[in-house]
Amino acid sequence: MNLTITNLFKIPEIRNKILITLGLLLVYRIGFFIPLPGVNFDAALEQMRNLGGVGKLLGMMNVLTGGSLQSATIFSLGVMPYISASIIFSLLSKAVPALEKIAKEGQSGQRKINQYTRLATVGICIVQSSFVIFGSLGAGKDLLHVGVKDWFGLYCVVVIVALTAGTMFIMWLGEQITEHGVGNGISLIIMAGIVSNLYPSMGLYFEQGMDRSAWQSLLLFMGAWGVAVVAVVYMTKAQRRIPIQNAKHTRGKAVYGGERSFLPFKLNQANVMPIIFGSALLMIPAILGTAIGSTWMEQAFGGQRGFWFVLSFTGLIYFFAFFWTSMMFQPNEIAKNLQESGSFVPGIRPGRQTAEFLEHTMVRITLAGATFLALVAVLPSLFGSSGGGSMDSVLIYFMSGTSILIVVGVALDMVEKINALLVMRNYEGTMEAGNEKADTGSGWGRRSS
Repeated sequence: MNLTITNLFKIPEIRNKILITLGLLLVYRIGFFIPLPGVNFDAALEQMRNLGGVGKLLGMMNVLTGGSLQSATIFSLGVMPYISASIIFSLLSKAVPALEKIAKEGQSGQRKINQYTRLATVGICIVQSSFVIFGSLGAGKDLLHVGVKDWFGLYCVVVIVALTAGTMFIMWLGEQITEHGVGNGISLIIMAGIVSNLYPSMGLYFEQGMDRSAWQSLLLFMGAWGVAVVAVVYMTKAQRRIPIQNAKHTRGKAVYGGERSFLPFKLNQANVMPIIFGSALLMIPAILGTAIGSTWMEQAFGGQRGFWFVLSFTGLIYFFAFFWTSMMFQPNEIAKNLQESGSFVPGIRPGRQTAEFLEHTMVRITLAGATFLALVAVLPSLFGSSGGGSMDSVLIYFMSGTSILIVVGVALDMVEKINALLVMRNYEGTMEAGNEKADTGSGWGRRSS
C-alpha cells in the first residue's frame, strides 16, 4: 500500500489530479462557513443543536446530499436540488418516449438531458430555498438582524438568489473534479460532507465525559461499525453472473465466437436511491406535525426508533428498491439484444422466455438488495443510547449505515479509477520501452548490415 501511495505522487499526472481534487473540496467546505446576508450565524448554529426530531431527519438528508439544511450558509442546499433533478430525469428518460429517444442519441442526447437537468435544478433550488427561509430562518426569533425584518420580501429574493448560486457553484465544482480531478465529482462532494461531520460529532460525544459505560458503548459501536463496513463492501461488490453462450460464426475454415461470457447483475442494483426517497418522504409528516402542533406525528416520525418510523421507512425502502429497478432494468430489451446477436442463456429459449427468466432473477436479487438496504438504514439507529444523546448524533452524522454505504461505494469507485490510471500509465511506459528496444534493434541491424 505504501508503494502504491508513493507511486501516486511520483506520477505528475495523477499527483495533479489528486491535488486539484483536494483543493476544490477545500473550496467546497469553506462555503459552509459563509453565512447568508443578514443572518446571525452564532444563533443559527445554536438553533441547529435544538431542532429535536426534525433536526435528526434533516441531519439524515444532509448525510445523503452533502448539504446543511439547518444552517444558514450559502451552501445550505448542498447538491440536493441537483440530485433531485437527476433522479427525476433518470426516471422520465425511461417513462417518457420523447426523452427516451433523446437519451439514446449518444453524447449529443446526453448533453441535452444534462442541460434539462441544470434548468430543473434552478427551479428546485427556488422551491427548496423556501424551506430554509421559512423553516430554519423562521424557526428562530433572533436569527435575522433587526434591519432585515423591515425588508423581508426583498430579503427573501436575496436569499433565494444566494442559495441558488451556491448550489450551482457546487455543481460547477463537481464538474471540475470530474473533468480535471479523479472523477465522480458530485459523489466525492457528498463523501466530503459526510467525513467533515466526523470531528464535531465525535467531539460532542466526548464532551459529556467518558466513564466505563461510555467506553463500553463506544467499543461496542465501533465493532458494529467495522462489521457494517465489511458487509457493505461485500454487498457492493456482489454480483449475480448469468452465463451467456455466444453463437459460432464460420468464415471459410475458421470458426469465430462460441465462447461463454457472463451477464453481471449487481445485487444492490438501486444503490442508495431507495434510502434517499424514503427519508425524503418521511420528512413530510415530521415537519407537518411540527407545523400543526401534532405531538403524535412529531414523536412518531421525528425520532428514528419509533415503531411507525421504522415500519414506514422499511416499507418505503422495499417499494422504491423495486420501483427504481423496474424503471432502470429492461429485461425485454436485453433479451432482444441477445437474440439479435445470436447469444442465449443456456437452457432458456431466446425471446420471451429469456425476458421472463431475467425478470424473475432480478426480482429475487432486488428482494435481497432491499433487505440489505433496510437493515443498513434502520439497524444502526437502534444501537444508539436510549436517551437519544450524543451517540445518536454520531450515528446520524457520520457512522450511520447509510453513510457507510455512500463512503464505501465512492471510495471503491475512486480506487478503481486510480488503479485504471496507474495501469494506463504502466501500459504506456511498457509500450514506450518496447518501441525504444525496437528502434535500438533495427538500428543495430542496420549497422551490422
